[in-house]
Amino acid sequence: MSTSQFAVIVGIALGAVAVFAGFVSFVTVLLFAAAGLVVGRMLEGKVDLKALVGRSTERR
Repeated sequence: MSTSQFAVIVGIALGAVAVFAGFVSFVTVLLFAAAGLVVGRMLEGKVDLKALVGRSTERR
């Protein structure tokens, strides 16, 4: 499955939540989807969390 196809599926799911459950549920699902994206990117090795955190906590 390509990235575009997956994005369409996620968009359809978010649209269904927005229509049937309301705005608060839509925002909740959107936040969980964003968290899932970050975790998925970390597992794929595309996001290095140590590099992101290390820069803000690094002493100079």
